[in-house]
Amino acid sequence: MTAMQAGLLWGAYHFGDATNPIRQADHFLGVVAASAPAPLGPEKRRPGMLLVLDFEKNGHYPGGTMTVAQAVAFVERIRERTGKYPGLYCSEYRLRQMLYGRNVTAAQRRALTNCWLWIANYHFQPRTTAPWDQWHLWQYCGDGKSDLPRSAFPKSVANIRKAERNIFRGDSVALQLFWQEHAWFPTG
Repeated sequence: MTAMQAGLLWGAYHFGDATNPIRQADHFLGVVAASAPAPLGPEKRRPGMLLVLDFEKNGHYPGGTMTVAQAVAFVERIRERTGKYPGLYCSEYRLRQMLYGRNVTAAQRRALTNCWLWIANYHFQPRTTAPWDQWHLWQYCGDGKSDLPRSAFPKSVANIRKAERNIFRGDSVALQLFWQEHAWFPTG
């Protein structure tokens, strides 16, 4: 049984690199669509899938680091094919560094703010997310590492010690509404 068949909310992210962003987006959508379970029927619709561009520095894998211009091309291609902008995942520091670099235009910043924001900060609650008004998801722990108080921000889940932990900005009703607004429903 897949996560979606079990009724769980499901998403997929693509770790961007400096290769052709249109081919990356097309490949990503192909893989995600192939993993989608069959529709339940007209009376019952499964929750869709959130799509995310992981916009991080790429020092470990072939392909190099995706530029802001490539990220814009990637998210616009996702929107063109799905009707939805993906989320943008990035550390708070890297986001500021990339979006306010000397070669980045105001139009590129505006294009990326069409994406909902998933911010990583393992030291503090995100402070500034400009040009976004706010973050939607916050990753406060990665590989079990976080400087935040363990009582309020647990680092492990059951027996998984190197967990990546996230917080949604809102309650369970807001999460369901967010998912409905931003999720993609592959057809085919």
